[in-house]
Amino acid sequence: MADLKSDFLGISSPNPFWLASAPPTDKEYNVRRAFEAGWGGVVWKTLGEAGPPVVNVNGPRYGAVYGADRRLLGLNNIELITDRPLETNLEEIARVKADYPDRALIVSIMVPCEEEAWKAILPRVEETNADGIELNFGCPHGMSERGMGSAVGQVPEYIEMVTRWCKQHYKRPVIVKLTPNITNIRYPARAAHNGGADAVSLINTVSSITSVNLDTMSPEPSIDGKGSHGGYCGPAVKPIALNMVAEIARDPEMRGLKISGIGGVTTWRDAAEFMALGCGNVQVCTAAMTYGFRVVEEMKAGLSQWMDEKGHSGTADFIGSAVPNVTDWQYLNLNYVAKAKIDQDACIKCGRCYAACEDTSHQAISMSPERIFEVIDAECVACNLCVDVCPVEDCISMVPMQPGEVDPRTGKVVQAEYANWTMHPNNPAARAAE
Repeated sequence: MADLKSDFLGISSPNPFWLASAPPTDKEYNVRRAFEAGWGGVVWKTLGEAGPPVVNVNGPRYGAVYGADRRLLGLNNIELITDRPLETNLEEIARVKADYPDRALIVSIMVPCEEEAWKAILPRVEETNADGIELNFGCPHGMSERGMGSAVGQVPEYIEMVTRWCKQHYKRPVIVKLTPNITNIRYPARAAHNGGADAVSLINTVSSITSVNLDTMSPEPSIDGKGSHGGYCGPAVKPIALNMVAEIARDPEMRGLKISGIGGVTTWRDAAEFMALGCGNVQVCTAAMTYGFRVVEEMKAGLSQWMDEKGHSGTADFIGSAVPNVTDWQYLNLNYVAKAKIDQDACIKCGRCYAACEDTSHQAISMSPERIFEVIDAECVACNLCVDVCPVEDCISMVPMQPGEVDPRTGKVVQAEYANWTMHPNNPAARAAE
């Protein structure tokens, strides 16, 4: 069996599945249940002390986006950081860590952007023997209006400054949690790296309004007829998270910076994808809130089985293996040609591929009077829209043409990949030379 043990920043855990800082990690009772269910680690819900007291709303805190089958695609939450006393949290953290020494326990922290505030709380956290801290620079609602959370995470200079303070006043690993509510994720990540961060974690939630109640004309969740933007998470944000993780993982200025992946991890496959893009572990929230803590059993079993099938003895075998294959558009091989192929035995004759291609794409699928759908190779540009809209898995596939074949659409011979970028037609210098 594959070994799922994780060693992230020297912090050992029996598996790479950690619970993210969120409502599921707000108290001792929840965290004990999580560890008993099999989670490898937790990031305790964000602690704070200085500044105005934290008071959460006593009404709906979540808005939801559903799929057609009422599958939860995303959650919008307006809950703030913990509203429980700091001393209570610290006592509970110490007890849990003492009882579960083999599990990772990270403490999320958010205090005002003043060195004295950080200097005051860090020794108290260190006394709990927690394995490290995570700086919450990502919360997009409530706390950001107080000059914390994403208000710090959107300013690289502040990130670097606070990270340096924490590295000066705290001896254990420091993880910086990044906000996705920014134009280029590399800038805040570089700032964390320059400040001495041991790792970054991302993404935090996406600032959003998920819906509007058309009877009351207020955003959901609605508190006494008013609503506010909140933080969006769940399966819907996974593509955003993967892209931002990849941007950091392939940035030469941050080579070697450890990454903890967050954002829509619901299955073992999601976790494997984050790890293939460079994450040493993953953090989970919405899946646990949707299905309960036992969902980790399926994640562990699935990842272990896949690793066995691929011949991976440990997670280190594949972490970062997809990073070299992430590139910019200009470096893609324009000589690569593929065509869609329809498996007539699998086709249920629904016509979705035809409607999508005929109305919105390249008119590359024909329909006979008997509702037989076939690809017109001379028109197919391999956009694979038909694959994406087909309700039958593997009914339509993209088949690459081989070098030497004639592309019926262009009449040109399919060539091998350009051996030298200087000759690539996407290279501005090559175009200028022509």
